[in-house]
Amino acid sequence: MKNIIGIALILASFVIFGVRISKKVQFKQNVSGYLKRAADANTIALANDELTKVIDYLEANNITSGYTSMLWETPNEDIGFWYKNLKASQLELQNLKSNSALERTNVLINLRETLLDTGERTRVTVPKGLAVYPKNGLWGILILTALLSLIVGFIIIAIEAEKRGKKKKEAALKS
Repeated sequence: MKNIIGIALILASFVIFGVRISKKVQFKQNVSGYLKRAADANTIALANDELTKVIDYLEANNITSGYTSMLWETPNEDIGFWYKNLKASQLELQNLKSNSALERTNVLINLRETLLDTGERTRVTVPKGLAVYPKNGLWGILILTALLSLIVGFIIIAIEAEKRGKKKKEAALKS
């Protein structure tokens, strides 16, 4: 019976982790993937198309303001600033009238610098935790619960396995 409880706890943990991973993948499909493509675009029209897909998704899902943080608000979790930056970049792309290759290239370089962070590795600039916004608190609790369930489940299974091993040794000694 205890083994069943241990296995159930482990399976519940895997379900929570699986749903969280699917949220991250869904976010990449609808936001960060298109932001990366906009940053990599070689033409103004292509960059604008990709950026428009992101902004349309954000507006349709009401992801235009707020903070992704659970405890306190920090600048790297400010959705409003990030969204306004995306809108400003989109406006710049749409209002570019110049036929100058240099000016078009400068706008694309500026867009790339806005959309990507370069450090140890290049990554798309998005507020941390945006994939599960606005339920960041719930997801924090779920992940913590999943970790604890995983640990407790393995402990229960290990204890039961040890008990079975002792019983087998005792039975072997008696016979």
